[in-house]
Amino acid sequence: MDVGWYARRLSAMSPTEVARRARQQARHAVWRVRPRSAVPAARSSRDFFAGLPAYATLDIEPQAVQRLVDRAGEILAGSIDVLGAQRDDLQHPDWFFDPVSGRGAPRDVHASRIATRDAARVGSIKHVWELSRHQYLVGLAAAYWCTGDERYARRVDEHLRSWWAANPFLTGVHWTSGIELGLRLVSWVWIRRFLDAWPPVEELFEANAACLTQLADHQRYLAAFVTVGSSANNHVLAEAVGQLVAATAFPWFDRSDRWRADALRLLQDELAAQTFPSGLNRELATDYHGFVLELALVAAAEVALGGADVPAGIAEPIVRMTDTLAMIVDCHLHPPRQGDSDGGAGLVVDPLGPGRWASLLSVGAGTFGPCAWWPPLPEPDVRATVLRAALLGHVPAPADRPRARASLLADAGMVVVRATVGDDELWCRGDVGPHGFTSIAAHAHADALSLELRVDGVDVLADPGTYCYHGAPPWRSYFRGTAGHSTLQVDGRDQSTSGGPFLWTRHAGSRLLSSSGLQDGPVARWVAEHDGYSRRGAPLVHRRTVDLHRTDGRLIVVDQLLGAGRHPVCLSFHLGPTVCCELDGAQARLGWPGRPCAATVRLDPRLAWQVHRGEDAPPLGWYSPAFGRKVPAVTLVGKGVVAAGDELRCDVVFAATQVPPG
Repeated sequence: MDVGWYARRLSAMSPTEVARRARQQARHAVWRVRPRSAVPAARSSRDFFAGLPAYATLDIEPQAVQRLVDRAGEILAGSIDVLGAQRDDLQHPDWFFDPVSGRGAPRDVHASRIATRDAARVGSIKHVWELSRHQYLVGLAAAYWCTGDERYARRVDEHLRSWWAANPFLTGVHWTSGIELGLRLVSWVWIRRFLDAWPPVEELFEANAACLTQLADHQRYLAAFVTVGSSANNHVLAEAVGQLVAATAFPWFDRSDRWRADALRLLQDELAAQTFPSGLNRELATDYHGFVLELALVAAAEVALGGADVPAGIAEPIVRMTDTLAMIVDCHLHPPRQGDSDGGAGLVVDPLGPGRWASLLSVGAGTFGPCAWWPPLPEPDVRATVLRAALLGHVPAPADRPRARASLLADAGMVVVRATVGDDELWCRGDVGPHGFTSIAAHAHADALSLELRVDGVDVLADPGTYCYHGAPPWRSYFRGTAGHSTLQVDGRDQSTSGGPFLWTRHAGSRLLSSSGLQDGPVARWVAEHDGYSRRGAPLVHRRTVDLHRTDGRLIVVDQLLGAGRHPVCLSFHLGPTVCCELDGAQARLGWPGRPCAATVRLDPRLAWQVHRGEDAPPLGWYSPAFGRKVPAVTLVGKGVVAAGDELRCDVVFAATQVPPG
């Protein structure tokens, strides 16, 4: 037991949160002794009315169906990739196996006694949990819905029965986290929906005692153990959506009406609390913006399919979040790579990939319509098509939607500016806002004032991503730390203080000082600062000025320390994995496939510059394209000692321009 971690975690809780957690622990203790007490009764009438509109299949693109069938074929063959690790046991899965460590997680231990952070005991818990979200089974069921091929339905039947038998109530790791239960319930509802025309489906669901028991147990668990306080981020949203979706589609228990009402109220409250007025998710982790938007869409679709009006407390955040997503994506519909990303999805139908963002925008375009400034979209995938069919006419477009594509989301501290270099879009994001959400900022990175820069969608200055959560502390620290981002590190410290892999005990405070020309004009400029390096009695501020010259495609970055004394600094520029670099003193030439001489970087000569790539001890020069994956990438690192007040200047000049004289 890490006593220090528990002390730090406790210090981030309010007295109210401590009291609520104590009550939940007492309930766990009672349920260990009497796990079957107060089991909700099943109603005698159990019908499924929440099917998809008959016309939904008519709008699906053949290419989308083929992608779905190809993925289903891989699952039937028994081998798929799970968060970067290969699972070859999908014909008869071991629900407790971790493909990363090779360990088996506890299966016969009471859930409340399992420490999921203990990698030596449970392995990589994310990889253990992922398969049991059953989202891959939703894709199989959708393949049956599109093709009528019963092989897919039978495999779904086998896997669900296997899981239900192997995971009795409160036994094993799959009963340790409410988000997992919520996402499982969403999957089960959509599996039932896609298998509606399969003759044995009622034997699998309505007439199956194991299914009824699991549905009841999942929902009473979620009702009893709502995530609270400083941990109430996207987890509590997933719990509420799972409860709402299950109680709406499967109103088969005497508590279903209460479960549904409580979940609907909780969901609306949390969507309001977790969304900035600008529409960005308050966790400031882009993938979780997508995750929360997916959850809200799933909830709205269930309410609509259940025959009720979608409440404004769900519909309005959906529209704002979708418009915001349309604002921040680049020309290839890829958003920023800010904060944590674990590949989590609210509803998986099609194969996961970069198309996730186009899919979300496509749902909005087909449900409440795009704004005139939205980027063009490709044809919808299967998920977008079915959600559009469910939601059409149920999410009205408000009159106050943005009339132009904003370049500054001031409340979230996100700057996104664009320029045109030749035929290419130059897209640049600046981080000038809050550190993260709630007192622990669980999914934030120490990336204040960092930059991302893309040319025609190619990562030039890149955010490194996430790679892992548990089991590899040096890698977790690198990918979320200051040295892993394109910003300035001072005195060898992170800007914010980490107390654990999902805990920040001190948050850097950033603020935007001024901005001009962000929307258009010859120069886009922003000036921002943060106080993350200040200590009691010794204020020290990092200020960064960024100029993007649209006329000649130049990016100028000026860093300055405000305070007193001389300080060792480390200025990093992380390049994308396809970018090669040739360093000559304080000048670097960059290129990438198809553009061998794409840009020149003039680095400040007062620092000693080196190229790092794919180093392990300590980690440096890495890029994570998705959770569980990392690839080598070049990092330019300049080190030196600077006095407070000194300025460090670096210029990025693209090939269409000349390097300005020194």
